[in-house]
Amino acid sequence: MALFSFGKKKEEEKKAAAYCCGETVDGICCVQVLGAGCKTCHEQYEAVKAAVKNLGLAIEVEYITDLQKIMEYGVMSMPAIVVNQQVVSVGKVLKTAEVEKLLRRLEG
Repeated sequence: MALFSFGKKKEEEKKAAAYCCGETVDGICCVQVLGAGCKTCHEQYEAVKAAVKNLGLAIEVEYITDLQKIMEYGVMSMPAIVVNQQVVSVGKVLKTAEVEKLLRRLEG
């Protein structure tokens, strides 16, 4: 048994990144928009849905307004975008083209 586990945490993080929404995946398996239900949060949700559709991804975008669930992500400013359980955008409304660019970068 080793006293130190250098590098072990990195390995666990890599494994966690490949596990999403109940299955192991390559690419994007789930996208959520975290928001308070306000106009700007809803605009972000619509932009993310449009980006997912434009990219031809066969996933459903979830809109989360439950404050307890939002706090589990550590998000203090909304709207926020979560891809594969990782927060990728916080506190600003991205346009559809910006979301597409972000998703393309995360997908590959």
